[in-house]
Amino acid sequence: MVQTSGETADTFAKYFRVDLAYDDALLDKVHYIRYRVYCEEFGYEPKDRCPNQRERDEFDAASLHCLVTHLPSNQPAACVRLVPTSDDDPKSDLPFEKYCRESLDRTLLSEMGLDRAQMCEVSRLAVDRSFRRRPGEHETRIGNAHYYQFSDEERRTFPFIAVSAYLAATAIMKHTGRQHAFAMMEPFLPRLLRRTGIHFSRVGADTDYHGVRAAYHIETQSALSAMNPDLVGLYSIIERQLFG
Repeated sequence: MVQTSGETADTFAKYFRVDLAYDDALLDKVHYIRYRVYCEEFGYEPKDRCPNQRERDEFDAASLHCLVTHLPSNQPAACVRLVPTSDDDPKSDLPFEKYCRESLDRTLLSEMGLDRAQMCEVSRLAVDRSFRRRPGEHETRIGNAHYYQFSDEERRTFPFIAVSAYLAATAIMKHTGRQHAFAMMEPFLPRLLRRTGIHFSRVGADTDYHGVRAAYHIETQSALSAMNPDLVGLYSIIERQLFG
């Protein structure tokens, strides 16, 4: 079970920092993680469409990106983005609508009657494999150039990397006034997040989109108010890192 405490939150902050990727240097690291995970490791996107080993798409320019950095090595560990609906054209599709429309429960979405100006999508979550490997796995498919010697204390924070990305997205939702977030999730992620008090509701059937995934929805206020009390400390640290 994923749980945390004030001590664990402080330990996580000792080894990782979460930033808004607001400049070209940070964005370059975001796109590099995505290339390593989406192209090299899982083959979700073709390498020949990703020049300079950077994975990008048409939604990036309008998105808010987060980067999780491993402080001792100064290496990018994870990333996530929040894609808002367009202020100029709120009816324009979010990524999950463009690519997974046939899997969505349209009746349920219609009954929800959401204001599209308050909608967004959390997507392109990626945790670099250097921060997912088990102890003793010294080699990867690209060799060990990115292998780091982690302490046991550091490794105990690794399960919180993906959670920290969702907490960062929640903080951005709060600060940008986006009340409704969607995400295309692998089956294990909703269960993982539910253990932290973050409850996404399923709004679509399984579909093959970067692996088997389904569409989920959460309200910003629900994410904040129902958050496991033991996770609040980590959220507070991440919110301060992002917005001061």
